[in-house]
Amino acid sequence: MLIRDFMIHDVISVKEHTTIKELLELLVTHKIGGVPVVNEENTLVGVISDGDVIRYLKPNSRTVFDMFAVVMVTEKEKLTDKLQYVLNKPVSNIMKTKDIKTLSPEHDLDDALQMFSHYHFKKIPVLDHSHKVLGVISRGDLIRHITTELIQGSNIS
Repeated sequence: MLIRDFMIHDVISVKEHTTIKELLELLVTHKIGGVPVVNEENTLVGVISDGDVIRYLKPNSRTVFDMFAVVMVTEKEKLTDKLQYVLNKPVSNIMKTKDIKTLSPEHDLDDALQMFSHYHFKKIPVLDHSHKVLGVISRGDLIRHITTELIQGSNIS
């Protein structure tokens, strides 16, 4: 079976200038864990996940600097303080842009299974030959497909 047969075609994505606040609202509203980041031509420029946001929002811990007997201490930052200055920043500040793994609609189910098991991703963008986003496939999509089509559909027990 090919990826195009069970990928999600109605892709929720964001642009590079989308704010972190807008991204968070989108993730919560649609109950999703990440999205592709696209430009105006719907070409993939990055990906961002809930994990990326959590790592970015993590308050800085207390730091001690010793500069030749002059000691400076920065206090531990609070989440509410950090939120004040990061919510209006664009997702381009934290999105992943390198080593993004993608699939094409012509890839096989086994290719998706291999990629999910090897890289531990939650979602993988599906692109055409010009890197435009056509869909996404998630671990949940793969499990649903295996369960409904392969196990129940063929009476494997």
